[in-house]
Amino acid sequence: MLKQIVAVALSALIAVPAIAQNDFKFTTVKELPLTNVKNQYRSSTCWCFSTLSYFEAELLRLGKGEYDFSEAFVVNKTMVDRAEKAVRTHGDVSFSPGGFASDVAYCWKHYGIIPQDAMPTMGSIQGDTLPNNSELDAVAEAYVKAIVDGEKDRPKLSPVWKQGLQAIYDNYLGKCPEKFTYKGKEYTPKSFAESLPINIDDYVSITSFTHHPFYEPFVIEVQDNWRWEMAYNVTIDEMMKIIDNALDKGFPIAWGTDVSEQGFSRQGIGQVPDVNSSEMLGSDMARWTGLSTTTEKRDFLTSKPLPEITVTQELRQQGYDNWETTDDHGMLIFGIAKDQNGKPYYMARNSWGTDNPYKGTWYFTKAFVALKTIDIMVHKDAIPSDLAKKLGIKK
Repeated sequence: MLKQIVAVALSALIAVPAIAQNDFKFTTVKELPLTNVKNQYRSSTCWCFSTLSYFEAELLRLGKGEYDFSEAFVVNKTMVDRAEKAVRTHGDVSFSPGGFASDVAYCWKHYGIIPQDAMPTMGSIQGDTLPNNSELDAVAEAYVKAIVDGEKDRPKLSPVWKQGLQAIYDNYLGKCPEKFTYKGKEYTPKSFAESLPINIDDYVSITSFTHHPFYEPFVIEVQDNWRWEMAYNVTIDEMMKIIDNALDKGFPIAWGTDVSEQGFSRQGIGQVPDVNSSEMLGSDMARWTGLSTTTEKRDFLTSKPLPEITVTQELRQQGYDNWETTDDHGMLIFGIAKDQNGKPYYMARNSWGTDNPYKGTWYFTKAFVALKTIDIMVHKDAIPSDLAKKLGIKK
């Protein structure tokens, strides 16, 4: 994910002073325990930060204490895999730093996982205090493009092209350790993963679209689902029921979503205002019609609770089919709150640090989540039993 997020973030930052004075007042209804707020900074790897935070939250749920996993390890392993897929498909699979929650799950299952201090933190090798993969991404993308584009000039691939790419990632992120010591005990990445009470096969992806049959898994057709991982397809109401049931039972949710809409603000708000609503008439409508720039409109649409559109299955599908709903960003849903009018919101942990009014938390209306969710990943026990049976998921 995260194809448009940099542009969204930069444009939203311009409006910080105005949006910071919003009229939202939230009361927490339920909040699940999480580890510290992460900051992906200029790494374009929200999928990695959010999903590792998700598994850290899962370990808290399981009573296993606090862990901090290495993003650099997962990115190193994942991007080399993605390059190989891009080359195998002659460039038909895109090569970019975006990804899915399932990429972290794949790494965990096939390569293992390591704690943060077993490998340099992202950005530290370049002398940055926060992750900054801008140069790495440019170099790696140019390298892979040269391999793919050069096929017409040579009869076969060089046997060392993967070593060259691996060297790029090792130089910028550090080499993935074969062994390391954690709390006085030696591990490999796989033995460390196996020491944790996380069975990756217990985690499933859920989505809701009508261009595939309901209650069957399918590959979500977005560029960052380059592993072609499958998600179970349910109705929009059932998807929301899974989210609510998960939170009610104490399960966090890894969330893939779209944050390119004007109803999303870097200041911690996500809603889908109905600007044609009769409730928008009067002073609000006069103010709205007088706005000219995207920044001004985003500022207004996230400054206070506004009437929202009614989200339907058809509207959700239309957004996906028209490229209005895209795989922009990954976050972690961990709670429920209400605004001053009693309206419910989902609380989501972002990986943009704590420089927002809610110190790293975002508040999203149910309408926003229903309309803009690409997929969610949850433990299978978070799915209501009747729905799990319908999907053929054994608990």
